[in-house]
Formats: sequence, C-alpha cells, structure tokens
Amino acid sequence: MNNKLITYKKSGVNIKAADKFVNFISSVSSKKKGKKKFSNIGGFGSISDIPSQIKQPKIVACTDGVGTKVEIANILNKYDTIGIDLVAMSVNDLIVQGAKPLLFLDYISINKIDLKKLKSIIKGIVKGCKQSECELVGGETAEMPDTYEKGKFDIAGFAVGIVGKNKILSKNKIKNNDLILAIPSSGLHSNGYSLVRYLLKQKKINIKKNNFLKKELIRPTKIYVNEVLNLINKDLINGCANITGGGLADNIKRVIPDNFVADVNLDQIKTSKIFKWLHKEGISDKEMLKTFNCGVGFCLIADPKKFVKIKKYFTKSFEPYVIGKISKNFKDKVKLHGSINWI
Repeated sequence: MNNKLITYKKSGVNIKAADKFVNFISSVSSKKKGKKKFSNIGGFGSISDIPSQIKQPKIVACTDGVGTKVEIANILNKYDTIGIDLVAMSVNDLIVQGAKPLLFLDYISINKIDLKKLKSIIKGIVKGCKQSECELVGGETAEMPDTYEKGKFDIAGFAVGIVGKNKILSKNKIKNNDLILAIPSSGLHSNGYSLVRYLLKQKKINIKKNNFLKKELIRPTKIYVNEVLNLINKDLINGCANITGGGLADNIKRVIPDNFVADVNLDQIKTSKIFKWLHKEGISDKEMLKTFNCGVGFCLIADPKKFVKIKKYFTKSFEPYVIGKISKNFKDKVKLHGSINWI
C-alpha cells in the first residue's frame, strides 16, 4: 500500500501562498482616502454603487491584456509598471464610449506563486486604478505549473464604466470638417511587443545592457481618463479613438460614421525616439503604421472652434495637435497621406 500523501501542494499549487497574496491585495486596495463602500476582495463577487448623479446610466465593459510586454518585464525583472499598463489598456477603451471607469478586476496566471513578483504587479494595478479613479474590486490568481514554464506568467484585466445616455459618444456626433487631434503617447504603450522582441532577437540586442531600451520598453501606458472625461463633460469633443494594435488607420476607422472619411496627414505626426529607433533598425513605414501607435496614443475628433479650449485641459507633454480632418466620402473610412519624419 502506498502511504505517500497526495496533496495539492505537491502538484505545484500552493493555496497558503495564494491566500497570503489575497490578503495583500485586500490591504493595498483599501488604502484610499474617503469612505470605503464595500469589502469586496476575497468574496465570491464584487458589489459597487451606481453613481446617483448620472441620468439614465448605461454600463460599458471591456477587457484587455498587455501581450508580450510581460516578457520584457521578465527579462528586466521589473514588474511595478505593467499593472499600470493593464489598467490603461481597458480604461482608455472605456472613455471612447464616454464612460467613466467605475471598477476593475484582474486575472493573473502564473507557473508558481511568487509573492514578490505578484505584489509588484498589484501595486501597479492599484496605481493605474488611482490614476483613472476607479476601484480594484477583485480578480483571480491562477497557479498553473503545467501550463506555464518556470517564471512565466500572463495578466488580463476587465473594466466596467458608466455613462449617462446623453453623454455617450456615438458615431452620429461626428460632423464634416471636424478636426482630428493627436494626443501624444508615452511610448509603445502595450502593443507590438512581439515584433519588438523579434527584432531584438534578430539583431542580438541585450536590452539589459542598453539603457535607452531598458527604459523605453518598460515605460507604462499613458492613461487618458481624466483629460478626456473633462472634455466630454464640457461637450468639447464629438468622438475619440484609443490607438492600440492596428495603429492609426485600424483604430480611427472604428469610430467614423458611414459616408465620412478620416483624412490623416502623416507629415504632421510628432513621433518619439523609440519609434525612430525601430524604423532605423529596419521596420518599414507600412509595418510601423499597422503595428505601433507611432507617437499618437489617442485621437480626438472635435469642432475646429473648440480646439483652443481643448488644449487647456492637457499638460505640455500631452498637448493635442491637428493631424487631419473629417470629410465626406462614400468609400473609405480612413485615408493616410504624406509620411512620418523618422529622422
């Protein structure tokens, strides 16, 4: 008879370590000013109030991850910023609908519970939630030793927002001759990292020994929530687009109504050093434009008369500038002309 105990821990899953992590999440998520509405962390579900001041409230929900940026975090052994990325990827999508972020949940899957690594990730998530003024109300941490190799992990996020019916940014608000405004990105954000990593491999570049890349490749995604919601509340914009995977063309066309075209002049785009470096290393204009934000993290669509007022809501580093306009067209949704200056 085999007297060896068969336990969950021996299979590679440490429940005690997971419980310690849950307790840590509960402690950091509750460190906030003001009255805490509900104790959500560790329960079966999360409960939140619907703000009473919002008329005819509509719920908006979205989910996203950070892709293979997690591999860069692993290489650099730096995990305190990808949590910000995770929040940003979802809340920047929410505001495209006009929604104010209300709550956020995370999902972390990992080979083996590593409390130091996981605590760093959660601290970033909490920071991202603070920047976007939403609450971390729960999530899931899955220890999966047979699915992930040693040290490997993945993260995903889920955000819920709320918007009054009269504040929803629908396509029909966009008009002929509206301006297309570019808000600068903070860098790569969280898209195109598989291409970046392929380039690094082909060129045999060790990012640990390159101070420029070490800083740029882990730089967190800019969260545009506060600025854009202020513009929406003041009725200063007619539409907007979060520039993520697919670049300018694929993302702007998602918000353009039928019979109109977004006419974008690439000559006007102010790109940044990381994109100039990628282009110099051999990535073509076409590949750059369909993979990266190329320096434009978010786009606004607005009446030309409101442009001066719009700029007042931004710091100098993220001040919007004109890259095109909306025109009538019965065929294309987006037209790109000119070229980005990569020098």
